[in-house]
Amino acid sequence: MSKSPMTIRGAQKLREELHELKTVARPKVIQDIAEARAHGDLKENAEYHAAREQQSFIEGRIADLEGKLSSAEIVDVTTLNAGGKIVFGTTVELINLATEDEVSYQIVGDDEADIKEHRISISSPIARALIGREEGDVAVVNAPSGEIEYEIVAVKYI
Repeated sequence: MSKSPMTIRGAQKLREELHELKTVARPKVIQDIAEARAHGDLKENAEYHAAREQQSFIEGRIADLEGKLSSAEIVDVTTLNAGGKIVFGTTVELINLATEDEVSYQIVGDDEADIKEHRISISSPIARALIGREEGDVAVVNAPSGEIEYEIVAVKYI
């Protein structure tokens, strides 16, 4: 089984969600099923069927999270010594050469990517174009709208 990279923060968020599902959501849905059973005829009991469906979702998500955590290679970004090169976990500051817009992204695993929080997946076109480059380089990203050139302003291991 191949290991998938994940930051410490990403692993912690998955652990928190897993703990919440196991200690809060799972017991609640079990209680909901018990209450629905007490109402009688299960064939026509919408509450029972909804609770069973919710239970199935929760159990599936628990299995999914446990699988992701067990196959994760957790990387401590602060201990990386990549010699100024962009690698997994690096935070980069970029300038779009066409628009002069400045952006900052952290390159993270697929499961922790969130563009709203400026975390992009290691498998995204931008990350693929940046990996291995260093401060001062120009990276060309093949985006659906065409090629976009970014100048790398800063590389941080935070």
